[in-house]
Amino acid sequence: MASVAELKAAIDAAIQQVSEGQAALRAASEKLAEAQQSLAAALEGSGHESVAAAHAALSQAAMDLEECLIATLAAVDQAQTYVATL
Repeated sequence: MASVAELKAAIDAAIQQVSEGQAALRAASEKLAEAQQSLAAALEGSGHESVAAAHAALSQAAMDLEECLIATLAAVDQAQTYVATL
């Protein structure tokens, strides 16, 4: 069985990995926002259903990334709460 110090160190390492993942999610979200703006500018005034579908898909992807980020924040919070009990 791992010692308390080892357990805390392992949880800290996992939290660091999550933090790195959060940074990647934020970067991906920024890129999606840029893509949405570029697409909107390039296709302004187009009423084609494919354009609307592309906008909807990018919006959904942005919402999914936000939900993922929220879930990771909750996971870190719970891990830190657990470490505080050790």
